[in-house]
Amino acid sequence: MSTQLTPAQHAILAHAHEHTEGKVTWFPDNIKGGARQKVIDGLSRRALISSDGKDWFIAADGYEALGLPHRAPPSKQAQVIAMLRSADGATIMQICEATGWQPHYADVLVMPISAGNPTCAAESAVMKSA
Repeated sequence: MSTQLTPAQHAILAHAHEHTEGKVTWFPDNIKGGARQKVIDGLSRRALISSDGKDWFIAADGYEALGLPHRAPPSKQAQVIAMLRSADGATIMQICEATGWQPHYADVLVMPISAGNPTCAAESAVMKSA
């Protein structure tokens, strides 16, 4: 039996799937303030969304309720590699903003990737110092 969603829940999850790789960032205009938290709480209680400690993402049950195959949110490693592979590269501060890492932590983790490691897929990425 599939999970029934309210129109607002469906709109929130569908928007997250279609626009933000599963990250819940948008709510209908009529859901403001405390109502947003109640919607988040309800979706979380039903295991339709899950948190990474900072943000909310569609969980496997949420994808199932939408009738879609489960797609896990991108890992921090995947995010960093995508940022480094982009034409403009990425600064340490941009990586910190995307991952929540501290600059000294990001610097230590990223530098071996961009410092000429021939086996690294991101070797050709442009790394700009912050």
